[in-house]
Amino acid sequence: MNREHIEITSYNGEGYKPLIDYQGWRVAILRYCEELEIHNIKTMQKHDETDEVFVLLDGNCTLFAGGKGENIEEIEGIVMEPYQLYNVKKGVWHTHTLDKKGRVLIVENQDTCEENSPTKNLSETQMENLCRIQTACTKGNVQ
Repeated sequence: MNREHIEITSYNGEGYKPLIDYQGWRVAILRYCEELEIHNIKTMQKHDETDEVFVLLDGNCTLFAGGKGENIEEIEGIVMEPYQLYNVKKGVWHTHTLDKKGRVLIVENQDTCEENSPTKNLSETQMENLCRIQTACTKGNVQ
C-alpha cells in the first residue's frame, strides 16, 4: 500500500490528544487519565460554537450533561455504549469519566479551544451528585 495516500496514527498516552486536523475539523482520542476519575472531576465545559461527537472505542465511559444555560443545571449521566455516536450539542455543559481501559474518539471543530469553550467549577453538591449518578449508572440505573 502506498503510505503517501493513507496516514496511519494512534495514541497510547493518557488524556486528550488531537490526531488529525483537516479543513475545519479535528479527530482526537481521549484516554484514561487520573483527572477523569469521578472524585477528581471539579468542572464542566461547554462549547459555544460547535457540537462535539464522542464514540466509545474501548473500556467504559460515563458522559454527563448539565443543561444549556449560563449556569450548570440538573446533571444527567449516560453510560456510553461502544460504537454509538453521542453528539453533545453546542452550548451544553458536559464532562465524562473513563475507566483505565477507556478510549473515546472525539470529532469536533478544529478551532475548539479555551476561548470558545468556557469551563465552570462544580459546587460541592454538584460533585457529590456526579458521584451518585456515576454509582447509579454503573449499577445499571442510568439517569
